[in-house]
Amino acid sequence: MQETETKPIKILGISGSPRNMATDFLVREALRIAREKYGAETDYFSAKGKKLNFCIHCDFCIRKKEGCIHKDDISAELYDKMIWADAWIIGTPVYQGTLSAQTKTIMDRCRAVVAKDPKVFLNKVGMGIADGGDRMGGQEPAIQTILNFYVINEMIPVGGGSFGANLGGTFWSQDRGAEGVSEDPEGMRSLRKTLKKLIQTTQLIRKASSGADPEAQKPEIPGKETNKQ
Repeated sequence: MQETETKPIKILGISGSPRNMATDFLVREALRIAREKYGAETDYFSAKGKKLNFCIHCDFCIRKKEGCIHKDDISAELYDKMIWADAWIIGTPVYQGTLSAQTKTIMDRCRAVVAKDPKVFLNKVGMGIADGGDRMGGQEPAIQTILNFYVINEMIPVGGGSFGANLGGTFWSQDRGAEGVSEDPEGMRSLRKTLKKLIQTTQLIRKASSGADPEAQKPEIPGKETNKQ
């Protein structure tokens, strides 16, 4: 398979860390590799310093279908980037054995985008990165939560495959931030393997979509089911 296409793959990197430390470094590193090795076009969003309001399940987005009731940095900046991208890389630090609160908030708030357009994220491809101060502090449960989020929103989750990468990019920082994860060779190998899967899968989806029946792409309309008997 060719590593690049005429039209660059658009990848959004999201760091769910409140700091510019290991997670910020890793997501930026993945985007750098995507640009330099695969010719991807990239964009980036960091939770650091951003106003991120929790989803309060008010159902404004369901009733109005006009987006989220909160007017913060997710609404102002992140939603458009998510819609723009063909593929996402969500990175999170491990807190208490799972995601950071910032990462979970970003994922929860996607409800408003999907309420407005249920197919808005359909067939976008996604991968996860998690880093922790302990070698086995919850990296894989954190990535599993990210992959579950992709499934729920009709995206296509990818891992890195067996023998080293498994669910995604997993890192041991030894509480030394970017320096620690950059010196984790197994972590960097898992990142490269997973990123390659992300690129390959996105290329396959593009190829399949280019030959898809337009009628098959239309969303189902409730109450209009065809009786096949």
